[in-house]
Amino acid sequence: MPAEWEPHEGLLLCYPRNGHDWPGKYGAIEWAFVEFILKVSASEKVFVLVADVATREKLSLKLGKAGVNASRVEWILQRTNRSWMRDSGPIVVKHSSKTKAQRKDSRHCLSFCFNGWAKYPDHRLDAKVPTVVAQYLNLPMIEPMHRGRRVVLEGGSIDVNGKGTLVTTEECLLHPSVQVRNPGFGKEDYEALFKRYLGITHTIWLQEGIAGDDTHGHVDDITRFVGPKKLVTVMESRRSDENYARLRKNARRLKETVLEDGTHPEVIDLPMPSAVRFEGLRLPASYANFIILNQSVLVPTFNDANDAEALNILQSCFPGRQVIGIHSVDLIWGLGSLHCLSQQIPC
Repeated sequence: MPAEWEPHEGLLLCYPRNGHDWPGKYGAIEWAFVEFILKVSASEKVFVLVADVATREKLSLKLGKAGVNASRVEWILQRTNRSWMRDSGPIVVKHSSKTKAQRKDSRHCLSFCFNGWAKYPDHRLDAKVPTVVAQYLNLPMIEPMHRGRRVVLEGGSIDVNGKGTLVTTEECLLHPSVQVRNPGFGKEDYEALFKRYLGITHTIWLQEGIAGDDTHGHVDDITRFVGPKKLVTVMESRRSDENYARLRKNARRLKETVLEDGTHPEVIDLPMPSAVRFEGLRLPASYANFIILNQSVLVPTFNDANDAEALNILQSCFPGRQVIGIHSVDLIWGLGSLHCLSQQIPC
């Protein structure tokens, strides 16, 4: 599995056909998606899933008003339950080969089983997304299996450095009773399937995700690779915040960990925004949910005093890319933001 900063053919997004994930805010979300597509299309191609032709035409008009270059947008017709392509979309991997002919297009789409984060029953349309995208891209598809059954895995639960190391959380993949993805699987099972399907030789296991995370511990809200030997991890400075203790536990593990070559990674602290709440709910707002594009890095921001610090830290991590803040107070009401909504298609 290539690292996210490696060259992309484009980015996969899905335009929400209804406001179920953002009750009361759908109008704002429609334009938030337009802004998202505008910023992505400036850097690379955008593959946009839409429910039908009418939705495509409606969105095309909005994109035209925003000045989006229509030649950078490609449309895939497919109805979905939700829009979280990080988790229901395919993971594109590359097979190494020795001959030049075999290297022409060594990509495959991995179609992990999507079961609504082991929480929501309405996921049948989302489960079809990898097949539809693989067919559109004209790439072969593999359905990962382990112990004789399909493996449930969401893209937001893992992050890789492209060299053989993966980071994930025990809360998401190993909890014995809450949102159990693969009953009976332990660390050895996951590490075996990571090696077979993602080329992973070393796995870093963190403990918990952030408060308000509906996925129960996705790593893309807490710790991300920003280079082959460098990670950023979010830290909470307010002792009264419920994230304070859990993020420090993760930080202690990162200090003790090593990469696939036995060396210690550089770990950079990233601040957390103040708690974002709406209708009494704690939402999973985090600067770690950024997406790395070919020429830029899009970072969720929350009208918070720490926005500027987070952007500056990430700019230092990506000196060759423009780091851009994307207002995400409305997006996070859907319990996810930029990285959760997207899935890169590597070249």
